[in-house]
Amino acid sequence: MKRSCIKRCTAGLLVPVLLAGLAGCGGDGEAVKRENVAQTRPVQLFGPNTRAALSKAVEDMSPAERMYALAEKESGVTIDFNTYQAEDYKDKTYDEVCLDRVRSGMGDDLLLMNADVISALGKEGRLSDLSGMEAASKLRDCALTANTIGGKLVAIPQEIVAYGLFCNVDLFKKYELELPETPEDLLHCCEVFQKNGIEYPIGANRWWLEIFVLAQGFSDMYINGDPAAEIAALNAGEAKLSDYMRPGLEYLQALFDKGYIDYKTAYTYEAMDEAPKFLVQETPIVMSYQGAAAPERNYGAPDFNMEVIGVPSDLGQVPVLSIAGSGIPEDAPHKDNALALFEEMFDEDILTDYVNANGSIPAVKTELEGLRPLKCSKRLSDSVDAGDYVLATNASLNVELWGNTCTIVQHLMAGASVEECLKEFDALQEAVK
Repeated sequence: MKRSCIKRCTAGLLVPVLLAGLAGCGGDGEAVKRENVAQTRPVQLFGPNTRAALSKAVEDMSPAERMYALAEKESGVTIDFNTYQAEDYKDKTYDEVCLDRVRSGMGDDLLLMNADVISALGKEGRLSDLSGMEAASKLRDCALTANTIGGKLVAIPQEIVAYGLFCNVDLFKKYELELPETPEDLLHCCEVFQKNGIEYPIGANRWWLEIFVLAQGFSDMYINGDPAAEIAALNAGEAKLSDYMRPGLEYLQALFDKGYIDYKTAYTYEAMDEAPKFLVQETPIVMSYQGAAAPERNYGAPDFNMEVIGVPSDLGQVPVLSIAGSGIPEDAPHKDNALALFEEMFDEDILTDYVNANGSIPAVKTELEGLRPLKCSKRLSDSVDAGDYVLATNASLNVELWGNTCTIVQHLMAGASVEECLKEFDALQEAVK
C-alpha cells in the first residue's frame, strides 16, 4: 500500500472535522458533567489529537468535543483518549500508526481511520462488523459502499466529505461567465480570466488536484454505469485502471500546459496555502472540501459572493466524495461499551449540532430536524442527495484510490509524463490482482 497523504490527515483535512476537532470531552456548566472514571464504563479511543481541558465549558467546545462529551454523558461510557503526536512516532504517518496499533493488539476500542486504513484492516478481518447497529440502517448508500468489505460494514462516518470547486461568483459575472459545467466550460472560463489579467485562474495545493482526475475518470461509472460490475472487472484485471485515469490526467496536464494552474508553486503548497489569494480575489477558483465554507472556517466569510460546485465533467458538475469513519477492532476489550458510545454519536440532536457546525453533509439519509445546510454549496449537496457523485473511497476496489491518486498526481506535478503516471496505476493494479 502507498503511504497515505499524511499532511491531510494530521491537518484534519482528509476527514476534516472528525480528525481536526477531536480533542476530548467533558466540561463545566449544567449541560455536561463527567462522572468519576471509576464509576463508568471505559472506552479507549485512538485519534490524532489530545484531550481538551475537562474544565472547558460546552459552549466553548469544538463540534467534535461536544459530540463526544454528550455521547459520553448519554451512554454512561468514559472515553480514555490515546493520541497521535508526531514527535512520538517520528517518521510514521498517522495511518501507519493506526495499522500498527490494531495489528499488534494495543487494546483500542474505537479508532478514527482514513479510508486506506479501513480498507487494509477490513480485508485482514481485524475490524468488527457494525451492520447490526441502528445507525447502520440509516446510512446513505455511498457511506455503506465506502466502508463495506466482504459484506461487513467495518466503519461508520458521521458525515460525507464532498470536494468541489469554490468559485468567486462576482468575478464570473464581471466577465460574463457562467459557472462551468463541463471540462470545456472550465477551459473557456480560464482562458477569459487569463486574457483579463488573472495570471493563474485556478488556485491549488499538492493534495487535492486528484479530484479533477477522479471526476473525469469515474463520473460515468457512478452516475450511468454499474459500479459493482465495473469494480469487479477492475479487481479481476479484466479492465485497466489506467484507462479510467487517462482522461483526467490528460486534462490536468492540459491545465498545467495552458498555464491555468501554477503547478510548480502548488507542488510546494500544503492544504489551504492557496486560500489567501482566493480571498483577496486574485484567483477566481480553488478546490476544497465543502466544510471549508462553514462559518469561521477557511472560506467561511469572503468579501464576495461565493458558490461551491462539483467538479466539471462530461456529465456536469460532480462532487468527489472521500468517506472515512470510525471502527471497532475485532479484539476490542470493551466492544460493548464502544458500541454504546458509537450509537449515541448518531443521536439526532448530537449529529445535527455536529453537522451544522461543520457545514458538512450527514452520513445518514434520514432528514435531521434543524439541519442547516450551507447555502453557498447547495448545488454540491443536491448532487450528493440525487446520487450524482464520484466515490473516491470505495472499499470494494482492491486498489486504494484516493491516496494513491494523490501521490501519482504529485508525480505529474513534479514532471512525470502522463504515460509514466498511467504505468504507476497499472503497477498498482497488477500488485493486488
